[in-house]
Amino acid sequence: MSNSAKIAIGGVVVAVVLMPFIGFWLSLLVLIGVPAIAYLALDPSQRRRLRRITRKEIGR
Repeated sequence: MSNSAKIAIGGVVVAVVLMPFIGFWLSLLVLIGVPAIAYLALDPSQRRRLRRITRKEIGR
């Protein structure tokens, strides 16, 4: 199984686990917000590098 598939499955599991505790909309916000905040935490040169490389190269 590829790393991206493991991350996707992990994200779904986290969303399902959080749903009964914090509600659907808040768990959806966490699921979308965490990767967005992580991307925004990168400095501009790291963002450019991340956009430049292909998806296959990210897992290396």
